[in-house]
Amino acid sequence: MYDDTHALVAVPPIVGRVVSLVPSLTESVAVTAPGLLVGATDWCSHPGDLDVVRVKGTKSPDVAAVIALRPDLVLANAEENRAEDIDALRAAGLAVWVTFPRTVPEALQSLDRMLAACRLDRPAWLEAATEAWCDPFSGVRRHAVIPIWRRPWMAVGSGTFTGDVLSRLGVDNVLASDVERYPKVELSDLPPHDLVVLPDEPYAFSPEDGPECFEAPSACVSGRHLTWYGPSLVEARSVLLAQLAAASCG
Repeated sequence: MYDDTHALVAVPPIVGRVVSLVPSLTESVAVTAPGLLVGATDWCSHPGDLDVVRVKGTKSPDVAAVIALRPDLVLANAEENRAEDIDALRAAGLAVWVTFPRTVPEALQSLDRMLAACRLDRPAWLEAATEAWCDPFSGVRRHAVIPIWRRPWMAVGSGTFTGDVLSRLGVDNVLASDVERYPKVELSDLPPHDLVVLPDEPYAFSPEDGPECFEAPSACVSGRHLTWYGPSLVEARSVLLAQLAAASCG
């Protein structure tokens, strides 16, 4: 089987132990097949009652701890996880499945294939997520900056899942043509925009931290619903549309 990076993954015919290094994939497997996961990162917060061995962070996983769990399959992401960690796990003989969706349709397809690699049937929540995102946006479009970090300021650039989610909600990213996926930016040099979208992860923007730096109205939104691909996609459209409609954190 080939993963999203076109790497051939020797997935065993029976998968009984999975380690996930990506919060959204952790939630996807845990909701679909409780008990299949044996390890996850410290950042894997959903579902709330997840009880597995923790293997540190997405950028700094405890490779030895992952290997010691003897997983049949390790789930990773080309953006969230470092190539050297993925290579080390593969060198230890583990099957590592890497995802890399950059649009909502790609995410839905990626999840379908990833769950199939876990030897799981297509779950009802994935059907519901596909249905939730099938209708195009038909309202008035807005033009936004989407910061993801400050000190230094960084924002969503080109070719990202986050940018595609917002585009499908009527929000066009003014930095979508940047050569970088997550460029550093100077606030004084930003293109014209009428909205600032402030997710609460990876940087925890809030009504008290972020909106004061911009003249345009700000919408504080759920980072999980904006950047995760998994069961959160079922409600992400309605949650984000409501948060964007507020158009101000002040």
